[in-house]
Amino acid sequence: MSIKKIFMKLFAAILIAAPLAAFAADTELTWYGHAAFKLVTPSGKVLMIDPWVTNPANKNGKEDLAKITKADLILVTHGHFDHIGDSVAIAKATGAQLVATFDLGNSLVQNAGFPANQFSMMTGGNFGGELTLLDGEVKVAFIPAVHSSAVADIEKKSHDGGNPGGFLITVKNGPTIYHTGDTDEFTDMSLIKHFHKVDYMLACIGGHFTMGPDRAADAVKLVGARTIIPMHYGTFPILNGTPAELEKALKSEGSKAKVKTMNIGETIKL
Repeated sequence: MSIKKIFMKLFAAILIAAPLAAFAADTELTWYGHAAFKLVTPSGKVLMIDPWVTNPANKNGKEDLAKITKADLILVTHGHFDHIGDSVAIAKATGAQLVATFDLGNSLVQNAGFPANQFSMMTGGNFGGELTLLDGEVKVAFIPAVHSSAVADIEKKSHDGGNPGGFLITVKNGPTIYHTGDTDEFTDMSLIKHFHKVDYMLACIGGHFTMGPDRAADAVKLVGARTIIPMHYGTFPILNGTPAELEKALKSEGSKAKVKTMNIGETIKL
């Protein structure tokens, strides 16, 4: 038998014996500006996070929203309009289930028009809890945040939205992603790394309503994240924190974390 045939047989045997996870597709992340992301798992499941797709910073917002014809889960961190965003429209177009704290989810159904049959005990939770969803492909843990939360109805009347939070999303055969929601840094962030090693931290840096770059750099140190993707900046002039300032603050902290600045509409592989 020739060396070539022997090599080909050995290679085929390795392919058969190798774990399927080693050849899994990538997890993909798209940023629509502000705090709005789309996460696509290796099997093609779609998670929309704080999907204000039509935010002022996204010039293609209406077109991007029209293209969202598939979504399995919609994750909302808290009740402010810039995080609820286009959740109701996406839910009605796709049938996606809402993932939120129990109080927030009920308020979105009662006051914001989210379809009642797309939120239940299966996708509602609270801090300290972790949901296993999409046949085990995704786990979502509820993380507290230091902020506020209220849901406005169509008449702009304010309703209780429960407590604000963030999400720790663990993808099977993929990365662990921490979306901070709107928050200041807080020392209990240091507990996150005891449960999961955070590969990507989607961190608010705009300031004024949330932590700015300097405090975000402190938060990165507490979380122990490897890569930071800045968000919640530049949408309005008042949100004036920048990724460059975050990089400078991280360097002054002696952090080895990398900053990955995404362009609006960009999709990256994680």
